[in-house]
Amino acid sequence: MKGSAAGRLRRLRWVLTWLFTGLNAAGLVVFAWLAVSADLQQREVRLDGELGRVTASVKRLIMGEGDTVTTTYVGQDELNRQCPQFVILPSGAGGFPAYASGQTCVPIDTRQLQAFADLAVRNGAELNGYSSGTAGEMVRVGVEPFRNRNNQDAGAIVAVADARDALGAHDRMKLLVIGGCVLLVGAIGVAGHLLSGRAIRPATAALEQQEVLLAETAHDLRTPVAALRALAEAALRNPAESDELLPRTVRLAARMGGIIDGLLVRARLAAGVESLAIQPVWLDQLVAGVVAETPAGSAQVTLVAAPSKVAADPTLVQRAVANLLDNALRYGRRPGAEAIVHVTVAGGRVTVADSGPGIDASVAEETFDRFSSGGGSSGLGLSIVRWVALAHGGRLRVYNAEEGGAIFELELPEAA
Repeated sequence: MKGSAAGRLRRLRWVLTWLFTGLNAAGLVVFAWLAVSADLQQREVRLDGELGRVTASVKRLIMGEGDTVTTTYVGQDELNRQCPQFVILPSGAGGFPAYASGQTCVPIDTRQLQAFADLAVRNGAELNGYSSGTAGEMVRVGVEPFRNRNNQDAGAIVAVADARDALGAHDRMKLLVIGGCVLLVGAIGVAGHLLSGRAIRPATAALEQQEVLLAETAHDLRTPVAALRALAEAALRNPAESDELLPRTVRLAARMGGIIDGLLVRARLAAGVESLAIQPVWLDQLVAGVVAETPAGSAQVTLVAAPSKVAADPTLVQRAVANLLDNALRYGRRPGAEAIVHVTVAGGRVTVADSGPGIDASVAEETFDRFSSGGGSSGLGLSIVRWVALAHGGRLRVYNAEEGGAIFELELPEAA
């Protein structure tokens, strides 16, 4: 698959969304079809039951002597004046005149009803179906054939009911089901997108951690690698200065090794394959060691420390303090002046104040998250410091001093 890892993850999320939505939509379509079919069948059964009641009642009233069919009693019954309407039509051996009920509920051509009667008589079975009235209205027809007393096919009773109300209610139910399915599919699509996002969130987080780790590695190694190359080139050009250059080269190589070790530790911690080595640490002694080991050049570095014990991973805290100090030495100065850095340790806090132009508070968060560079203290490597603080349940704050310069405060939980 082509494209970046992030692009593939985004495509995977959409694939999962469409797959989840499609499967659920297919299930909803089947459910909707079954529900609509069952509703139509129920309404037809109700109509056919009413028509069957009429045809069965009329059939009991028309039997005469021999092969005769009489409709005398039909005209006297209440059914003759009610809906559904009915007709008694001759077919087969029947020679009696057709009879229509006194109540016309739906006008319909008698020839259509005769066709239903002839079909029912030929098949020798009851028949139900749809037809249309003279004005195009939908009607439900129920047909029951009958025999005379000589067991000859004589005709059929055809009952007719107006089906518009039933079919209209069915259409409304069908629209309701379709609308509900559309809304449900939309809701399922949204839910599927959220669920797929949650499903790939670990992979996305791992990818983001990888990108940050690569950026931090490139940032932290760029300067020592350049310095190491410069020392090597200087040694090649001036073999007589090797005794002086080699120790510096060794120190730089050791610094690069420490940087790589720290990044690997962070990667393992972020991946969950290693845990913080939390232990009681004298923060003042740790910071004093970092200040003593950090080359200050011509910069002025002062340290004021009070005994302070914290619960922390000493390796990671040492790395964070070194980043703060390195950041102040590199960028905490005004043009044409040497850096002046004040380091204070007390109450589980390490404060590093520089003499630079300060930092814009509006971009401080971005500075912590990315390796951006603004005026004064740039925050290069500060994302590592913030990560160390958060990993320990502490925090990193930045603000400007009234007399100028940026102040970075790393706060860690104190040991009991």
